[in-house]
Amino acid sequence: MDDDLAGLPIERKVRLLTGKTMWRTHAEPAIGLRELVMSDGPIGVRGEKWDERDHSLALPSPSALAATWDAELVHGLAVALAAQARRKGVDVLLAPTINLHRSPVTGRHFECFSEDPFLTARIGAAYIRGVQSGGVAACAKHYVANDSETDRMTLDARVDERTLRELYLAPFEAAVEAGVWVVMAAYNAVNGTTMTENPLLAEPLKGEWGFDGVVVSDWGAVRSVAASANAPQDLVMPGPRSHWSLGLAEGVRSGEVPESALDEKIRRLLRLASRVSGPSTVEPGDDRELLRSAVTASTVLLRNEGNLLPLSTVERVAVIGPNSAAVRFQGGGSAEVYPTAVVSPVDGLRAALDGVAEVVHSPGVRTTTKPTPLHRGNSTHPVTGEPGLLVRVLGADDAELLTEHRLTGRLPEPSRATGEETVEIQAVLHPDVSGDWQVSFGAWGPVSLVVDGKTLVDEVIEVDTDDPATLFLDPTWRTVTVPLEAGKPAHIVARRQLSPDSSRASVLSADAPHGDHEFAEAVELARTSDVAVVVVGTTDESESEGSDRSTLALPGRQDELVRAVCAANPRTVVVVNSGAPVLLPWREDVPAIVLSWLPGQEAGAGLADVLLGAAEPGGRLPTTWPAEDVSAESVTPVDGRLEYSEGLDIGHRGWLRDGAEPAYWFGHGLGYTSWEYEEVLVEEGNRVRVRLTNTGSRAGREVVQVYLARPSSKITRPVRWLAGFAAVTAAPGVTAEAVVDLPDRAFQHWADDKWEREPGPFDILVGHSAGDIRLRAASW
Repeated sequence: MDDDLAGLPIERKVRLLTGKTMWRTHAEPAIGLRELVMSDGPIGVRGEKWDERDHSLALPSPSALAATWDAELVHGLAVALAAQARRKGVDVLLAPTINLHRSPVTGRHFECFSEDPFLTARIGAAYIRGVQSGGVAACAKHYVANDSETDRMTLDARVDERTLRELYLAPFEAAVEAGVWVVMAAYNAVNGTTMTENPLLAEPLKGEWGFDGVVVSDWGAVRSVAASANAPQDLVMPGPRSHWSLGLAEGVRSGEVPESALDEKIRRLLRLASRVSGPSTVEPGDDRELLRSAVTASTVLLRNEGNLLPLSTVERVAVIGPNSAAVRFQGGGSAEVYPTAVVSPVDGLRAALDGVAEVVHSPGVRTTTKPTPLHRGNSTHPVTGEPGLLVRVLGADDAELLTEHRLTGRLPEPSRATGEETVEIQAVLHPDVSGDWQVSFGAWGPVSLVVDGKTLVDEVIEVDTDDPATLFLDPTWRTVTVPLEAGKPAHIVARRQLSPDSSRASVLSADAPHGDHEFAEAVELARTSDVAVVVVGTTDESESEGSDRSTLALPGRQDELVRAVCAANPRTVVVVNSGAPVLLPWREDVPAIVLSWLPGQEAGAGLADVLLGAAEPGGRLPTTWPAEDVSAESVTPVDGRLEYSEGLDIGHRGWLRDGAEPAYWFGHGLGYTSWEYEEVLVEEGNRVRVRLTNTGSRAGREVVQVYLARPSSKITRPVRWLAGFAAVTAAPGVTAEAVVDLPDRAFQHWADDKWEREPGPFDILVGHSAGDIRLRAASW
């Protein structure tokens, strides 16, 4: 290999270290290196194309996966992702995201596992092992302290060394221990140096931990030549244009960058290629039942007064709320995928209650202010008349180069054609109500919008961001008001000019006029039903990659809707459809609250299983839910710097430090039975045995959580911290034993550039959550 590398010209070496396309690397036959294909994750494998016709499995969000507290289940789900990746020719899945839930207002909260480094490490390692068991590389991201979205491209996270080691680096250390093959360097800086140039890539990542894989940049995160090339940064994405492709060869010739640095990076790339080039050990299958079980395992029952759940003896069920028929199954941003179908809560309950009970529905309120892309339900191809849209790629003098029949007006990447100059989207809109419709077109550059032959928009939309999530997924739009009649089709033509250096994202949307009648209709349905199920939640506007949240409040009039429905029907269940904490100001007034997260494609099927008692809600909170709104100050840099001033006390640790009571503690979650914690025994070797009995009338599962505390410590510590957990299952009246082996690291702290254990015993605290401790003992 050394001889082969020595014979490669510098330009060809540099070429290997910067992407060929958005998702591919270059091949080099002289050293036996093929192209490698990468794809976004983590809930599915989208592949190289943003194409709604190319389907993917859609798992529950990572925050939901962590809510299972079940590494074995997560491993199985990751194996299914490996099979999907193999099917799509993907070598590297850009997941998991193992940053922490430092603040509840973080916009990308749903894509991270939890607020706790131990739980994140355990679930993240299981995910990595599952993906890589199928010969597909997992990519641990975003290294490191990429825990918020505000100014994420440029912020400088200021974190002391102990906090870095004990919190933010800990999941990455576990990922390396799990054998991860790729690590992604983040956009942000840490302690003054951007991560693609940061010494943390050398120590501890490649040195102390011995990471022998590839460090890939986040897309566009490399902003220098010599500084990043001299760092242990191995691969720049995307391509073909980057700082390295434009200047690294000259940097080597001038002596700024040693050629040996390039050779070391290429060796790592060759090692990665060899790891993902073996025969597939997994086969794609029908994974719907697995995904359905993941929904039930991640669903958290927050409240169940009077044992309203599981539901029984119902003849009419009202399913209400903006997310009840259009469930939010995934978060917004680069993680988006296109499943074959999504089961909504309405669909799931109707299927489960078919022949048993009537299911009626009303959305009640509208929560989004963004335009709604055209879809198969309201638009048809102007030539064939089939549901969907016509997309044309045009060249000089409007010569037609390519046509596509697309199924949605949201097109992050319309197909390419040689000589292209313009993308045109045509559709026939079929209004179902009369009134003033809002027709919108989102794109960058020169755009036009024509409705029934009348030009309503003709202008240039300037690019005002460098954030990829906005550039490629959320372009600026222009909206016009068009009076339309129900049943009278309208022909819409939208055009945008293409630029080689600009995003291709194009979105054609239409929204019907709406009033308040749906609110009254929803309340009336609730009043005349045996039970009301209200599905509330976030939107892509309020919870998405690229921006943090300004408030934890549910958008729109959803809180008002919950109160009105509960007043009309005291048998009300609220289902919260979000990837992160939201405020629940009515939580003491509603008998039952279920947290479904962003539950993936089998959302409604799994929810029906939980509500009707076919399965127990198995989830426990992986993050603390605040009782009141949270300031965005903790995620907002000041003069470019973001101080991690809370140190070790994030999440439940901060609540415990302040002696405050959140709405729901980290680890909280109810089942359909009850448990009595009876005894805890601590053995040598840090093994903890917990005896508990199922005192309810149903079989169930309990997650036994073990925390450590050291009230008399000579060093500053959290009040308590999670050290281990184990789940038990038992039939009614049966006693079970949970065995939890606490790792040595749980007793250690970082000081003087090493891990140390303070002499003497630690308190062993066994509980149902961080705020509900049932048993106590002392360690050896």
